[in-house]
Amino acid sequence: MSPLLGDKPIFTDLANGMLHAQGIEDIAQLRKPAAAAGGYAVLLSGPTGGADVWGHTPDGHGLMRGIKARWDPTGLCNPGAFILWSPICKITCQAPPDAWHVRGKFTNSDKEVSSVNAHDYTDLNTSPRILLGPGPSMVAPRVLRAMAQPLVGHLDPEFLKVMNETQELLRFVFQTQNQLTIPVSGTGSAGMEAALCNFIEPGDKVLIGVNGYFGERMVDMAGRYGAQVDRLDRAWGDVFSPDEIEAAVKGKGYKLVGIVHAETSTGALQPHVKEIAEAVHKHGALLVLDTVTSLAGVPVKIDEWGVDIAYSGTQKCLSAPPGLAPLTIGSRGREVLRNRKTKVANWYLDMTLVEKYWGGERTYHHTAPITMNYALREALRMVVEEGLEARWARHRANAELLWAGLEELDLAPFVPMSHRNVTLTTCSLAPGIEDAPFRKRLLDEYNIEISGGFGPLKGKIFRIGLMGFSSRKENVAVLLAALRQLMAAR
Repeated sequence: MSPLLGDKPIFTDLANGMLHAQGIEDIAQLRKPAAAAGGYAVLLSGPTGGADVWGHTPDGHGLMRGIKARWDPTGLCNPGAFILWSPICKITCQAPPDAWHVRGKFTNSDKEVSSVNAHDYTDLNTSPRILLGPGPSMVAPRVLRAMAQPLVGHLDPEFLKVMNETQELLRFVFQTQNQLTIPVSGTGSAGMEAALCNFIEPGDKVLIGVNGYFGERMVDMAGRYGAQVDRLDRAWGDVFSPDEIEAAVKGKGYKLVGIVHAETSTGALQPHVKEIAEAVHKHGALLVLDTVTSLAGVPVKIDEWGVDIAYSGTQKCLSAPPGLAPLTIGSRGREVLRNRKTKVANWYLDMTLVEKYWGGERTYHHTAPITMNYALREALRMVVEEGLEARWARHRANAELLWAGLEELDLAPFVPMSHRNVTLTTCSLAPGIEDAPFRKRLLDEYNIEISGGFGPLKGKIFRIGLMGFSSRKENVAVLLAALRQLMAAR
């Protein structure tokens, strides 16, 4: 018999990075499945040279990581730091329950190899939350079913048909005839970046209206592409007038002016977009409009308003999962794009390349997220079925129901009625309410998610979204009842 074989198999001292094997009886018997032997499976390459050790849980399942070891004639081996997945032979040996540390680590000098047990990872079973925060909104069952459709290739004729239909539906929702209207592969922030990087070259002058967090983000992004960025600041929760926009752009030579239509951080809805666009065009600039929290929830009329570039996100009023960013670019924007002197500084979002995939050429650029496009197509189809006017009216009616209930609870809306957004409501906290603990109880006890403020509004407001599939009368009733009970228990 080999000096490693005996009559009492034991593995010990694994916690200290050492493996001591004693008493393995015979190879034929040891090839039995671990479940049958009631022990652990190991892999050995032989008594000389290297040895691979592979562990299983006592029932023979739950794969652990292997370690590379060098056998000592006495049966002692020092494990190294390498994971090996190609064993020579498979045997099993019995061991006491505490001999193999499933969650421990094998160490060798400064390197570590962690063990993994498949049984520690159960089926994914997330809670069906009532999502009433600033996004994502709840997703309709129809959209989830669409995501279960079989995958096809990103140049498959059936997917090309999905692409065409998605573009047609997006044009309707944006209320535009813009040919370059596509879903960018990425979240709303990718849409924002695409709307800036494609039109900014180093040294270009850009003006951003900042009245909340997402105006700040536009400033940051534009600066990263080499723009000379000026800010037009308003207090968080305020909006801009066409006159102050015109006064700010007059004689400055701006190439681009960016504003947020519905500021998610404050709940303010920017009015007079058409008049602002006219002022911007009068002085030779393009208007970029952030519609992430407004598209399909309140009127957005790209062509009628004269907006040059607009972007949005799928996870808000469209009620598809996050992952795509609808983008539309008008004729003035496309002319600027064609006349660039330098390459777009972002390859992935370069519309001179991406438009060839979404246009007639269908030239490969990147692998589109097929399933997310299924979801967006179905979500857009639901918008068309409901009708834009009816959808906008539903969002307003449910928001007004919410506002009335919040006032009764001494949770006064933060933004004045004149420019209050119906898709995202902000309310000031009543005396005695601690923001984070209160929202935690709302989630833990009632399964409802809302959000708090951030930046200068942190700890001062709640942010409540009634967007897309989440904008339902029953959700408003449940939320108000839960708020009432939690506030009574203070």
